[in-house]
Amino acid sequence: MTYSSKPTLAAPELFVQQAYINGEFVSAKSGKTFEVTDPASLEKIGVAPELELEELRGAIDAASAAYKELKNTTGRQRARWLRKWYELMIEHQEDLAKLITWENGKILEDAQKEVAYSAGFFEWFSEEAPRTYGDTIPSAVPGNRMFTLKQPIGVAGIITPWNFPAGMITRKVGAALAAGCSVVVKPAAETPYSALALAVLAEKAGIPKGVFNVVTAHENTKIFGKELCENKIIKKVSFTGSTPVGKILMNQSSSTLKKLSFELGGNASYIVFEDGDVNAAVEAALPAKYRGNGQTCVCPNRFFVHESVYDEFSTKLAASVAEHYKAGHGFDTASTLGPLINSAAVDKVEAHVKDAVSKNATVLTGGSRLPELGPNFYAATVLGNVTPEMAINREETFGPLIPIMKFTSEADVIERANSVDVGLASYFFSKDVARIYRVAEALEFGMIGVNTAMISEPALPFGGIKESGFGLEGSKYGIEEYLVKKTVVVGGVHQI
Repeated sequence: MTYSSKPTLAAPELFVQQAYINGEFVSAKSGKTFEVTDPASLEKIGVAPELELEELRGAIDAASAAYKELKNTTGRQRARWLRKWYELMIEHQEDLAKLITWENGKILEDAQKEVAYSAGFFEWFSEEAPRTYGDTIPSAVPGNRMFTLKQPIGVAGIITPWNFPAGMITRKVGAALAAGCSVVVKPAAETPYSALALAVLAEKAGIPKGVFNVVTAHENTKIFGKELCENKIIKKVSFTGSTPVGKILMNQSSSTLKKLSFELGGNASYIVFEDGDVNAAVEAALPAKYRGNGQTCVCPNRFFVHESVYDEFSTKLAASVAEHYKAGHGFDTASTLGPLINSAAVDKVEAHVKDAVSKNATVLTGGSRLPELGPNFYAATVLGNVTPEMAINREETFGPLIPIMKFTSEADVIERANSVDVGLASYFFSKDVARIYRVAEALEFGMIGVNTAMISEPALPFGGIKESGFGLEGSKYGIEEYLVKKTVVVGGVHQI
């Protein structure tokens, strides 16, 4: 496919500029809209409704009404809906990918992979839906019998970011629907169209009215977040985003003691030990760092390389980055790196580079904006001779920047890797089996990649520790976030 700022969809009905409430596509009652722009070209893609609080509450009421029926469906029935939804996503993979590239900016290949990844959560949870087993518990009281059962928690509020506009929805909604929960989804204002395309496919999959709702807002985003946290009908909130926003939402949820699962900021470490495979570490670093233009929460952000292999690693990595990454529009087949989401994101990358260079870091490749492409483009960058006092060690860059630091010992690098408040993902390369166990246990992160940096899949328990949040998504544990356990004690059971 050649470059075009406006893609042609095989199924044009997937591009929707209305919200989705109670099985209907609706405009804002006020008539207000907000614009959505292509981050590469800055051209207007379209509009989405600027809904008001009253309309959000209407969506919550619709989800509540739908939940009364949904909670009594069987896991097998919900599995069939999810399986059909999965099949429809795969059938429309190319169109869904085009929508992601258009509104998010990531190259089309990345977007195609996101769609396959996203659909996988519907497939995974279709298999989990019939298997929410309880336990039989022996009682110490003669004549008593105890057992547990699991039931859906209720209506869930889902708040998703722009960096994976399909994946962050399916990972949450798949688990919620498998459990028997209806949902109200608030997608990021930058990327509403992927969520609305999923609504089109939800209808085709036979998802009942009111079970899946998508509310859109830009100016009212904070108001909507507060309402989802404080509304008593909403029994669960799942949020992916920054740690500061997560803290606000957690505080707002305290009045109703909601069940929460938060996947928050990361500042992932990437460690190459002296006994690691340098070539494998270089090869793994490229997609891990630069997919999504470096804008993922599990992107390695701080690279620690043992002093004995530092020169080899940094030279090979910089050469590979310079060779493989060419920035451009995501629909241009020659592009291997798209734009950042907005100018503020570019400003942060630029600030981190300038701070590091002012403190004697060396630019090994890249290191500048690409104004000839547009204001949201920044070159794939590698910095050498990075030291602990530089801002990049304290702050997550969220952009196409690799800073490389030397370390001297295992104890030293573990302390430095753990020195941040967050703990989402970490990666390291070593051939020493004892070290692999030792370091994996010592690193204070929720997910550890050993000799790989591509860890995420539907079977993975995805989540962090420390200020990266709590709760798990995907995996056999993901459905548990939308269930409550009840214990039943039956008395008067006499032995024969």
